[in-house]
This record gives sequence, C-alpha cells and structure tokens, in this order.
Amino acid sequence: MRTNLVVEIVRYVDDHQPGWVEAQFADATGLRHIIIDKVPVLAEGDIGPDSLFPQPSKIGCEILSQAKDDAGMVLVYITTARPDGVESTDGRSEFVVLPTQLSN
Repeated sequence: MRTNLVVEIVRYVDDHQPGWVEAQFADATGLRHIIIDKVPVLAEGDIGPDSLFPQPSKIGCEILSQAKDDAGMVLVYITTARPDGVESTDGRSEFVVLPTQLSN
C-alpha cells in the first residue's frame, strides 16, 4: 500500500538543477537516517539556499508489512524504493518505522 514517510528537510545541499536537499528521520529504534535527493522528490514546495530549515516534508513509500514487537508496539516495514527510488546515504531503502511516522 502506498503512503508517505514524514521527514524533516534540514538543509539545502547543492544548486545543481533542480536543487538538492537533505532530509532526515529516525526509525522505530531511534536510528537517524539521512536522505539526499532532488528538491522535487523531497520537498513539498520551492526550497532554495535561502530557505529556512528545518522544514517538514514527506517521502513516498510503500508498506511491506506490519507486526507487533514483544511489548505490543506496532512496527511498520516500509520501502522508499517505490515509488520514487529514494534511498538513504548508506544505500538503504527498507526501514522499520512507527505508524505515527506515516501520512497520506
């Protein structure tokens, strides 16, 4: 099922067309992930080098599955490889997040 991962854009990275930004989020374990991609992929509006940061945003993703951990907390397994081919700076595109980190 397609949905969106809520992220925070923290900085403008590069002016090379169409502009590149860095977004971050923490997974269900608290591990922080960094994603650098084009402004049209990561930003919901116009962002440039003079924009104020951080800014909330969303990344398209697909839910792979859901499960409960030993404490009964719901965990959602997602991929950002679909629909836009987004991956973190360490090459990951599959993450475990909390339901509250997802938005339509």
